Amino acid sequence: MTDPASPRPLALVTGASSGIGYQLALLFAINGFDLIATGRSEKTDKAAADLAAHGTDVVPVRADLATRDGVETVWNAVEKTGRPLDAAVLNAGRSIGGGFLDTDLDDELSLIDLNVTSVVHLAKHVARHMAANGKGRILITSSLSATLPTPYETVYGPSRAFTRMFALGLREELKEHGVSVTTLMPGATDSDFHARAGMNNTTFGAGMKKNSRKDVARQGFLALMNGQAEVVGGDAATRRTAWKNRFLPETLKAARHARSAKPRD
Repeated sequence: MTDPASPRPLALVTGASSGIGYQLALLFAINGFDLIATGRSEKTDKAAADLAAHGTDVVPVRADLATRDGVETVWNAVEKTGRPLDAAVLNAGRSIGGGFLDTDLDDELSLIDLNVTSVVHLAKHVARHMAANGKGRILITSSLSATLPTPYETVYGPSRAFTRMFALGLREELKEHGVSVTTLMPGATDSDFHARAGMNNTTFGAGMKKNSRKDVARQGFLALMNGQAEVVGGDAATRRTAWKNRFLPETLKAARHARSAKPRD
């Protein structure tokens, strides 16, 4: 439980139990924020304990954001603090690898619920809360995949394209209310993201050189604090890829991604 009278700013980070989300939560902790840290698994409590070791008050919330009740559980935890929310990171998300003919429909609909529906649902609460307070910062995680078709991750890429355009549109709306919105677009990152997507038998598997999740989180955090519209998370090669994707034909980008994401026999 956080202290309602605390002078420290408060941040919400979803997907904070591992990967980029944990590193973002850590940066908030180091920089003097109290935290509401959410995750789906038992790792959430361990992550919260690790974050609290940095002298911050942390409220861990275990919830499945792919469900309406899960989103409401998270928002209820924010309201129970009795404090204004100064920053919100809507980071939770996942992918599903494999051919569309082979993947499970219910699994893909659940992905949409997490990557798209939960972002809109939680952003509605966050945006109204911050607008009423006349201040706040929102970071929404998208992906480099938002800039191209993603065969063999056929539902994931479009879900991230949605979050990118949603964030950019929301940014323009909330300017007059003193609230900034930033989009983080990571390239392939050294987390368990692709493993959880069942993509170890692709180019995105364990042997691929990937961006540091610490570096990606730092880039996202700095962009948020500086009020930037969006930032590509990763090294110079990742940023060059994002720039090139602005000009390449969609069919060419689709074929290139297919070569990397198609499961090996």
